[in-house]
Amino acid sequence: MAASTKVVRLTTLALFSPSPSGPRPTKPRARATPPISISMDPALVDPAHLQALMLACAHSCALRLSPVAPAEPVDLGKLRTALAHSFVVVSVFCGARFLAGAGGGGEEGEGDEQRFLGLGLDLGLGRQGERQLVGFGRAVSDVGLTASIHDVVVHPSLQRRGIGRKIVDKITRVLHSRGIYDISALCTEKERPFFEDCGFGDDMMGSTTMLYTRNVQMLYTRNVHK
Repeated sequence: MAASTKVVRLTTLALFSPSPSGPRPTKPRARATPPISISMDPALVDPAHLQALMLACAHSCALRLSPVAPAEPVDLGKLRTALAHSFVVVSVFCGARFLAGAGGGGEEGEGDEQRFLGLGLDLGLGRQGERQLVGFGRAVSDVGLTASIHDVVVHPSLQRRGIGRKIVDKITRVLHSRGIYDISALCTEKERPFFEDCGFGDDMMGSTTMLYTRNVQMLYTRNVHK
């Protein structure tokens, strides 16, 4: 994430505010979605595969702490801890043969896969018929009043097929069933249209998200280079 990238806070509370008048712009039709399965069992998520998926999507928490930091794998230990302490975890799986063909098939698709993953990591694209982790999202909550959605990612070859929206819809349904309606999402301006399509909007109180930065970059750099 570049230093000039703005991180905004969106919330589902905006659903209850008046909508602006006028026709909404026409959105391109999503491509067909291959057969997928959706799970809410954190035990089915292999942290190493999630690490690779995040890297494939250029999704790194390190970029918020140090904008000049190169894309790097999320620390596996911290990833396991985050999974264990998340209130809702949603994972999406797809057969390896569908994932291999989603990028156009053949050697070109395989080349795209290697380019996305980098650093010698892979998503375990092995035997045909194996289920692969292709989508993920989670929420943290105080289990009473508020919740926030984090780490919504979909494999690049399967994006714009409605998978990300399924993930967010699943998370919000679970939170609403627990009586939690103050649900926020951290996103960049590039990700904002996606979350708006999922029902999020500007906080009615005009809130914004601020990141504690005092000495954080120095401490982060020191820890990752121990």
